[in-house]
Amino acid sequence: MNNLFVAENKIEAILIIKSAAIFGFIIAITFISAGRLNYWQGWIFNGLNIFFILLTYYYLFDRADLIKERLSPGSGMKSWDKIYYAVTTPFFFAVMILSALDAGRFKWEPLLPLLWVIVGMILYVIGQLIVLWAKKTNKYFSSVVRIQKDRGQKVCKDGPYSYIRHPGYFGGIIYTIATPLLLSSFWGFVINLFVIIPIIIRTYLEDNTLQKELDGYLEYTKEVKYRLIPKIW
Repeated sequence: MNNLFVAENKIEAILIIKSAAIFGFIIAITFISAGRLNYWQGWIFNGLNIFFILLTYYYLFDRADLIKERLSPGSGMKSWDKIYYAVTTPFFFAVMILSALDAGRFKWEPLLPLLWVIVGMILYVIGQLIVLWAKKTNKYFSSVVRIQKDRGQKVCKDGPYSYIRHPGYFGGIIYTIATPLLLSSFWGFVINLFVIIPIIIRTYLEDNTLQKELDGYLEYTKEVKYRLIPKIW
């Protein structure tokens, strides 16, 4: 029991340190790019990020195994998933940097009206809540694509997974679209395509992998027919 308690506390400490480092970096690049601290859209964006990391920590406090998997996934990550991260990670930061440069420093045309910032804020919250719902429901919600034989992975059919097969990606696409809108940047919204298209491709590749390698998943696809959008795909 003592060893388990120590291990869980260690995982919690690593999560806190890693989260603080990531969001500290995001906050820094937001306001360095904007060139000013009174970039209010940046404060809302980063405030929501901090809120959702705390909310995630609160709802997953009893899921030490899932937190460990997300922090340090086991072996078996697909080679194409490594390519996905190599391609999308730079663009993920590029969207934030360009958006802050645009709206905070240079104010390039066309300027987004306040209404779009509000729409972005609402979509960002919705997307994050969907992802959190998926994480809470699916104890195999890894940060990489791999079949978790070491954790006895099974098909998740509950919660949002009863509507679409990849709700995490659905929520991720929503808040990815929302990010430059929330930051009040048209040009950040344009380069978002370089993040969203790979997410759709990853969804397709992961779904095929699960159909071939995870017991029961092929039957699940007959129950829940759509990957991302009901009645469409």
